[in-house]
Amino acid sequence: MPPHDLPPPPSWTIPNFVLRVEDVSHPGATIFFDCVKPKEALKLAVEASYTWLYTPLTAPTHVKTITLVLRPFNGVAYTFGTHETKEINFSLDWIKLSEARARDEILGVLVHEVVHCYQYNAKETCPGGLIEGIADFVRLHAGFAPPHWKPRAEGKWDAGYDATAYFLDWIEKRCGEGTIRKLNGSMKDSRYSVELFEKVTGESVSSLYALYCEHLEQTGKISHA
Repeated sequence: MPPHDLPPPPSWTIPNFVLRVEDVSHPGATIFFDCVKPKEALKLAVEASYTWLYTPLTAPTHVKTITLVLRPFNGVAYTFGTHETKEINFSLDWIKLSEARARDEILGVLVHEVVHCYQYNAKETCPGGLIEGIADFVRLHAGFAPPHWKPRAEGKWDAGYDATAYFLDWIEKRCGEGTIRKLNGSMKDSRYSVELFEKVTGESVSSLYALYCEHLEQTGKISHA
């Protein structure tokens, strides 16, 4: 019997990519182009967003253009735009500072920012900490977590970024693959409320976070910020 062919990868809708470099002489620009190919890097980031937040049937197709702007500024990156056009500004200064692990940092930041182009935000009522936590959840699962990231107990579950990402990862493992995808989907047409977690997982977010902190204590992985 001939071997079974592997199923084809999902056919995702990839937007148009535009690149603008505002200082080609900046060492961060040289590092960027030495480490990644812009089109492939952005395509990888879009596919990571689709993979962890959607299915081929639910993936949004409204984003037509993503513009990546490389320029010097304090900070790391930020994203803004309209329903159809998004712009990601990425700091050349940050890329230079991250030279020792530039490729993974560039790809990780792009994954995080591209998630902001696609994730649902409960009609702009979702807490910022959850927005950023979901973006870093995708970055974590795409394999671009920085070496300093680790699970930790914060004062609140939606402290954001990697702290919330690891909490969401624990929920994904506890409740089953696709749980965070469902949570994202639940924010498509509804305003945010903490009850969304209970609808998706069957448990309140406060109970889940208490169990998560207990899990960190028991496994010795806890780190207080």
